[in-house]
Parts: sequence; structure tokens; C-alpha cells
Amino acid sequence: MVGKSGRDVLVEELNSFRDRLKLDFVVVNAENAAGGFGITERTAIELFDAGADVLTLGNHSWDQSEALTYIEREPRLLRPANYPSGTAPGRGTGLYETKSGARVMVMNVLLRLYMQPLDDPFACVDEALSASPLGQVADAIIVDAHGEATSEKHAMGHFCDGRASLVVGTHTHIPTADHQILAGGTAYQTDAGMCGSYDSVIGMDKEEPLRRFTTHMRSGRMQAASGPATACGVFVETDDRTGLAVRVEPIRFGGVLSETVPVV
Repeated sequence: MVGKSGRDVLVEELNSFRDRLKLDFVVVNAENAAGGFGITERTAIELFDAGADVLTLGNHSWDQSEALTYIEREPRLLRPANYPSGTAPGRGTGLYETKSGARVMVMNVLLRLYMQPLDDPFACVDEALSASPLGQVADAIIVDAHGEATSEKHAMGHFCDGRASLVVGTHTHIPTADHQILAGGTAYQTDAGMCGSYDSVIGMDKEEPLRRFTTHMRSGRMQAASGPATACGVFVETDDRTGLAVRVEPIRFGGVLSETVPVV
């Protein structure tokens, strides 16, 4: 999600989509929710009120300083789990209960290639999945793999195959066309895509990024684009017995991208 444009499309549509798609649980990556950089308490509450159950973050977790204290008070807000022990407030993994009583584990992890060098994301995920086995401790498990490199995201999908319901990539803001159920039953998509204006450069007004690419000079701070937003995401249906995926489809609506909405 990027800026007010991205928030607006979810605030306007998410609750109706929850009903239309019979959604039990909604996770939103919100690290760019506040003006395109980080998250504030006000923007988080706006998203929770709109129908989000959990918000995940990423490499922009602390761009808004108030997030450092808000995350300690809000268990539904997750930062990357692989920060070195004792270095970051909050938590990177949470176990939540749906209205029907199902237990959903959500994990946010920051990958390494071309990103901040945090602790090993694979070891971190392995420890969490081993401690909370799918179908035993959790009825569904969602891993938000926040990273730049498609290869590393794809590797994380296979690493979690059979142990998570969904591994979905975030950070690169462009929806990929590789949604699939892996051999072991884990749903996967390299990037869920952005909720924001696609008349932009990954959600930012075009002028400043274009200037930097063409002149290698900065003339100001990047600003979130304000045009009509497309909401992008991934829809997953899981087996009640195993927690593994039985269906995965992309979601796109609003804005300029071609619309695709699962039929339920």
C-alpha cells in the first residue's frame, strides 16, 4: 500500500470485498501507508477500521518515528521477525483468531539480497514454522516475504512448501503473474502488487524518480502519487483439516490495471 491513494481504495472497498469473497482474514502490507513512507497510528487505525486484521511492515518500518512506540501497543502490527534480538521493538510473528475460531499465524520477514542485512530470514522462518506447526498450532500460516529479488522470494516459497498456507512477496509493488500452489500444498506469488496509483513509479509521483534516473540528481523528496488507485492482492482458500492451500488467485480492482476478482 502506498500513500493516501492506496488507503482510500481499501477504505472504500475492503469491507464490501470481505463480504463478497467471504473472507475470514485479511493481511495488508502497510509499510508505505503514511505518505509513502512508514506507518502512523492514525493510518493504522484507518486500515483496521476498513477491515484489515493484521498489518505487516518491511524496510520502511521506522520511517515514521511514532511507529517505534505504537507497535509496542498494537499486537496486530508486525515488523520483520529477523531483526537481531533486542534491536527492534514489537514482534514479527503473531497468532490470531478469526471470528469462527480458526487460528491464523502471520509472519513478516525481510529478505537479504539488495536489502538491509538483517539476520538470516530462512533460519528465522524455519524456527517459527517448527515452533508452530501448520494444522496443529495454527490452522493457517501466512508468510510475508518482503524482498527485492524474485529469486530469493521464490526460494522462500519452496523453503516453506508444505509448512505454510501462503508465502507471498511484497516490496517491489508490481503484481506478478506466477500465483500457484507448490508441490507440497503452499500457495505462492512472488509479489502481491501495490495498492496505489499505477500512473507513477512504484507509487511515487513520476517527476522526481524520472529526474533521478535521467540526471542522477535529486531535487526534492519523493511524494506518493495521488491518482486513482488499483488495489492488488492474493486470494487464498485453505483446507480446514491441513491448512494447506486448495485455491489461489490474484485480486485487482480499481484504477488502471485490468480487473480480476475471484468468483466465490
